[in-house]
Amino acid sequence: MTLSLMPGFTPRYVRANGIRLHAWTAGTGPALVLLHGYPQSGIMWRKLAPELSRHYSVVVPDLRGYGDSDKPRDGYDKKTMARDIHEVMLALGHQTYFVVGHDRGARVSHRLALDHADAVRKLCLLDIVPTHTLFRDTDRALAAAYWHWFFFQVPDLPEAMIQAAPRAFLGFMLNSLGATAGAIEAVAFEEYLRAFTQPGTIRGGLEDYRAAAKQDYADDEADLARRVTCPTLVIWGEFGKMHGLFDVVATWRDKALDVRGHPLPCGHFIPEEAPVALLADLQQFLAE
Repeated sequence: MTLSLMPGFTPRYVRANGIRLHAWTAGTGPALVLLHGYPQSGIMWRKLAPELSRHYSVVVPDLRGYGDSDKPRDGYDKKTMARDIHEVMLALGHQTYFVVGHDRGARVSHRLALDHADAVRKLCLLDIVPTHTLFRDTDRALAAAYWHWFFFQVPDLPEAMIQAAPRAFLGFMLNSLGATAGAIEAVAFEEYLRAFTQPGTIRGGLEDYRAAAKQDYADDEADLARRVTCPTLVIWGEFGKMHGLFDVVATWRDKALDVRGHPLPCGHFIPEEAPVALLADLQQFLAE
C-alpha cells in the first residue's frame, strides 16, 4: 500500500463477515464510508478523502477481492459484500453512516441501503444504473459499450488473458473509461497495478461481475417492490457511457423514494476526474 496517497489516514485491517478487510480511516464526526469500483481500490478516493475527514469519520475500505482485503473464492454477491461493509462499520463503532459508492462499490452501496436501511443515513451513487435495469434493458448499444460485463462471464478464459498482460489490461480499462488526461497519475496507476496483481485480485474482480449476472440479478428481481428510503444522490459522467444510454435519474426513481442527480463534465472515474465538483456536491448533500 502507498501511504503517501492517503495523507493523514491510518491503514488497518478489520475482521468482518468471516474475512479480513483492509480500510483507511481518519477524521471525527458523523461516519462516512467511501466504496471504490473496478479495477481499483480505496485509494481512488485520495483526492477527496482528506478534505472530507475534516468533518466526518471517514472509512475507505478495499472491497472483498480488491486491494489489500482478503480474496476468498466466493461471496461476491452484493448482499454478502454489503454485509462485509456493514460489519466493518459496526466493528469501528459506527451504528449509522453515510454511504458514497462508485461503480462496483455503488452496487454494494445500493444493497447496503436496502438491507441495512436503519444504518444508512444518506446514499450517493456514482456512474451506475441499477444492476437489474442494466441487464433487463441490454441492447446492441449497451452490449458494445459494456463489453467487459459479458466477456467476464466466461469461466477461466478472462483470468488467463488478463494475467498474461495485467499492465496493458489495467491501462486500457482506465484509459477507455476515463475522459480526463492525467486524472490518474503515475504513482496511483502503479498502486492500482500492485493491488491488481496480488494473488486472487483478478479472479475476485471477475467473480464480482459474475455474481451480478446471477445472484445479484436474482436478488434484485426478488426485491423489485422494495425501495431505498434514505435521500439518494446520483451523479454520472457527462462524457461517460451511461450518459448516452440511460436517463440515469429515472432509473433510480424506480428504486428509491427520494432521488436527485446530475452529470459532471468528466468520464467514468468521477472522484479522480472531477474531485473539486464532486466534493462540493457531497458537502452540500451530506450537510443538508
